[in-house]
Amino acid sequence: MTQLSLEIVRLGAKGDGVAEGPNGPIYIPRGIPGDRVLVDTAYGEPEILSIESASSHRIKPICKFFGTCGGCLIQEADEPTYSGWKRDLVIEAMAPLNAGERVGPIVSAQGNGRRRVAFHARRTDKGVDIGFMKARSHDLVPIDVCPLLTPGLSRAAEIALPLAVRLADSGKPLDIGITETLGGLDVDLRGHGPAGAQLRRTLSLDAEFYDLARLSMHGDVIVERRSAEIEIGRARVGLPPGGFLQATEAGERRLAELVLNALGKSHKVADLFSGIGTFALRIAERASVHAVESSIPAVNAMQRAIRETQGLKPLTVETRDLYRRPLLAPELNAYDAVVLDPPRAGAEAQMRALAASNVPLVVSVSCHLGTFARDAEILKRGGFELKSITPVDQFLYSSHIELVGVFERAASTLKRSRKLLG
Repeated sequence: MTQLSLEIVRLGAKGDGVAEGPNGPIYIPRGIPGDRVLVDTAYGEPEILSIESASSHRIKPICKFFGTCGGCLIQEADEPTYSGWKRDLVIEAMAPLNAGERVGPIVSAQGNGRRRVAFHARRTDKGVDIGFMKARSHDLVPIDVCPLLTPGLSRAAEIALPLAVRLADSGKPLDIGITETLGGLDVDLRGHGPAGAQLRRTLSLDAEFYDLARLSMHGDVIVERRSAEIEIGRARVGLPPGGFLQATEAGERRLAELVLNALGKSHKVADLFSGIGTFALRIAERASVHAVESSIPAVNAMQRAIRETQGLKPLTVETRDLYRRPLLAPELNAYDAVVLDPPRAGAEAQMRALAASNVPLVVSVSCHLGTFARDAEILKRGGFELKSITPVDQFLYSSHIELVGVFERAASTLKRSRKLLG
C-alpha cells in the first residue's frame, strides 16, 4: 500500500481536491482546500484514509447519500469556496476569449429546490430498486429522499417505486421523470415501450391513487386528471409530457430577468430555440417577438398560451429546425435583438448567420461552458463585443452552470455592415 500525506491546495474541474504529489497533481475525491489528508494511491483513484487536519472551509454534507450517490460532486466546502470554484470554472472556460474579467459573480438560483427529477429503476434479484447513479459508476444507488428537491417532490421516490414495480416485468431499465406543476405531479415513464390497453387502465388507476396531475409513457398521455401547467410571466403554459423545463423556478426567473435587462428597450426581438416560451412570453409583455422552436409539442403549448393570455405584444411562433435551417442574415436583419437558448450542443450554424447579419445585440443563454465559448468566438470574429457573462447556479453541488452572455456589435462594424447592405 502506498500512503502519502498531502495538503489539498485547490479544487479541480470535477470537484476533487487537488494536491501536489511527487510526480504531479493528485486528484482526491472529497478533498477540500486546506485539508491535510492521508491517502492511499496504490489502486487507481486516490482514497482518503484519514483527515489529519481539516480545512477551515470544510462543512458537513447536507445529504446522507453524499459520497455514494453521483448526483452531487461537492457538498463539503463552505459557500465562498464552493461559489469561487464554480466561478473559476467559468473563467477558465472563457480563457480563449480573454474574457475572464467579464465574468460576474455567481448568481444563486436554487430557490425552493429542483422542480423536476428523474429516477432510474432497475430490477434486481431482490425486487426493484429506484434511485440515482452511483458516483463514477453505472451502478444504482437506492434513494428515498433528495434534499435538493422542492417540498412538492418530497413523495417523488415513494411514487416512483410502485410505478417501477408495475413495469418491472418488461425487464428493461426504466426512467421515471417527475415534475412539480401547478396542477400537481406530472409523471413520464420511459424505457418500457408502448402500453397496451390493460396496462393503460391499470396505470390510470395508479394515477388516481397517487393523485397525479398527469401520467404519460414516452410522452404518450395515459391519463390527464388536471392540467400540468406552469407560470411564465403572466401566462400559464401547459407543459408537454416529458418536455424541457428549467431545473428550478428561481433559476428560470433569474435567467429571464437577466435576458430582459440585457434587451433594454429593444422593440423587435427574435427568440431562437424558444422552447415553450420561457423568454418569449415574458419579452412579449413589452416588445414584439418572433419565437422559433423545432419541437412541435413545445410550439403548440406556446401558441395556446398566447391565445389565452391578454396584454401581450405581437408574438409569432415558427416551427423550424435551427440546426438544419438557421435564420439567415436577411431574416435576422429585421430584428434589433436576438435571444438564443440552445441545447448543450450550442448553436454553431445559427451563430455564423448572426455574425454575418446586421443585428446589433445578441443575448446568449447556455448550459454548456465549452459550446458557449465556441459560439462566442464566432460572434467575436463577426464583429461582436462580449460585454458581460453572468453565471447562474441552479444545479447546486454539481459542475453544471448556466450562462447569460451579452454581445453588442461594435459601432464601427455595424456602420460598415449597414453600408454593405445598402
